[in-house]
Amino acid sequence: MSTKTFAAIDVGSFESCMKIFEFSGKNRMREIDAVRQSIDLGSDTYANGKISNEKVEELCRVLKEFASIMKAYKVEAYRAYGTSAVRETENSIILQDKIAQRTGIRVEILSNSEQRFLDYKSVASKGESFRRIIEEKTAIVDIGGGSIQLSLFDNDTLVSTKNMRLGVLRLQEMLTHLDAKSTQVEHLIDELASAQLATYKKLYLKDREIENIIIVDDYISPWAVKSTKGEDTMMETAKLEELIQLLRNSNATQVAQTMDIAEEKVPLLLISAVLARRIAEMMGASRIWAPGSTLCDGIAYEYAEQNKMLKGEHDFEKDIIACAMNISKRYMGSRKRAETLEKITATIFDNMKRIHGLGKRERLYLEIAAILHDCGKYISLTDIGEASYNIIMATEIIGLSHKEREIVANVVRFNHSRFGYYSHLQSGVTELDRESYLTVAKLTAILRLANSLDRSHKQKMKGVKALLRENELILTVDTQQDITLERGFFEASAEFFTEVFSVKPVLKQKKTF
Repeated sequence: MSTKTFAAIDVGSFESCMKIFEFSGKNRMREIDAVRQSIDLGSDTYANGKISNEKVEELCRVLKEFASIMKAYKVEAYRAYGTSAVRETENSIILQDKIAQRTGIRVEILSNSEQRFLDYKSVASKGESFRRIIEEKTAIVDIGGGSIQLSLFDNDTLVSTKNMRLGVLRLQEMLTHLDAKSTQVEHLIDELASAQLATYKKLYLKDREIENIIIVDDYISPWAVKSTKGEDTMMETAKLEELIQLLRNSNATQVAQTMDIAEEKVPLLLISAVLARRIAEMMGASRIWAPGSTLCDGIAYEYAEQNKMLKGEHDFEKDIIACAMNISKRYMGSRKRAETLEKITATIFDNMKRIHGLGKRERLYLEIAAILHDCGKYISLTDIGEASYNIIMATEIIGLSHKEREIVANVVRFNHSRFGYYSHLQSGVTELDRESYLTVAKLTAILRLANSLDRSHKQKMKGVKALLRENELILTVDTQQDITLERGFFEASAEFFTEVFSVKPVLKQKKTF
């Protein structure tokens, strides 16, 4: 049985971490080493917009050490990711190049939604404990250095996810700026958080009751794991108050010794605990679970999934779709029409595989675009394309990168608006490269064609079948109704489809009597 060694590196806001994993056989993932080094990159980024040269040098030194450790373990593959402190620095591209040149390690930058999705996968790696908890009304509270992410689950389904700039390092920077005294910290954190949390509760919680909170962070989690003796057990939320009392009544040195943590982490632990308590109170949750999983666990879990070394039991793609459905619902989208478009676009996509050359991920983009096809109507009935584009670009879809979200947003935009060719797109602010642009063109052609077959919004077709024959795509629709309107729009959409694929769509009506 072959064994593969993999390293996951997290260049975080407060510390950089590397974990070494072994994969042996199917579904066997084992952590064999973990190395951490405190480097406070976040304070520089959140205060000044850039990471200082001194801290960049320190980061390069640490990553060189990581590279030596990887060599000693004969690591066959690695993934290194930077989170909010690297993502928000003004010179991130220069920083990435400097790190690669000095250390040989290429650090990719995660968007917030990608980072939170990996954090989410790190919790899912806990297996049965995770599956059991999210069957109830549960929230994942992911507390980072720059922001927090609140994700709501109900009966194993992701209901919503929202990001807020209430990360521990960002809050610490605010407290420093306010010159806060130790006796004011709790009150000020409550005040800083309450306004955003009140809005969140009004928009996303309403009458929803939350029973459990899963905490993902680098501060409370080590304490919780130690308190439960490493077992995957839940604790009462009242335990947070006990932790805050300990932090309130002891000095930093005593707390660091008692909890076996670095002394500089103690103020961040207090901020995280007060924030978690405030969120638990807002949600009315009675239990918390802090499994101690980290971004590195999520990185390794995803790598193993992608390379078929691990078969995850949770359907993460279903969560991405659920997130899109909830966005559509928020903007009064038609669920029936979205379902119709999903079916037709999937039929066309699957029967055009040998022509379009796209894969499973692009099929997911198309499904999301079909779900969000009319979200812009909430803002404008005359400029649906642009309004839809702006909504999608301003709304986080967990699991999609910024570039992937831009692909979806453009597909929805050009479903309604005149198609923008590459030179036009390049004149604006965009992350789309040539390959991504071609994906947009292909998915737009498919969505437009599908959209034409339900132009009346009456779901006239009982079924749509597709057959690719030479240079024609024959679409046979099963309906007894008059489809004159659909034929007219089909012919208009067929022109762009032919331009993109060099395949002419042909519409045939099968009447059932």
